[in-house]
Amino acid sequence: MPYKEKEITKRYYTIGEVADDLGVATSLIRFWETEFDIINPKKNRKGNRQFTPEDIKKIKMIYHLVKEKGYTLHGARDFIKNDANAAMEKIDMIQSLKNIRGFLTELRDSIQRS
Repeated sequence: MPYKEKEITKRYYTIGEVADDLGVATSLIRFWETEFDIINPKKNRKGNRQFTPEDIKKIKMIYHLVKEKGYTLHGARDFIKNDANAAMEKIDMIQSLKNIRGFLTELRDSIQRS
């Protein structure tokens, strides 16, 4: 039975890492933190924000609603308030589809190189 290495995942991410992942400025993440009460990162002794993977999922949901779907901040807040679970499931599905698309693109490219 071959040894399978565990994938290491971080418990906390910096605001810079989150912003880079989404391709936005850190100031936008801080702004959304004030606008949406679902974003509550821990802060360390220095006051630096520490985002969990769950926090990042919520930020990605807001990103999707505001940046990709064109919701206003008020509209996004209402959407989240009325059906946050459905929104999170939709975001999870979109992320899964993006992962599949990336895999298929890599597969196509490797076949074309052969």
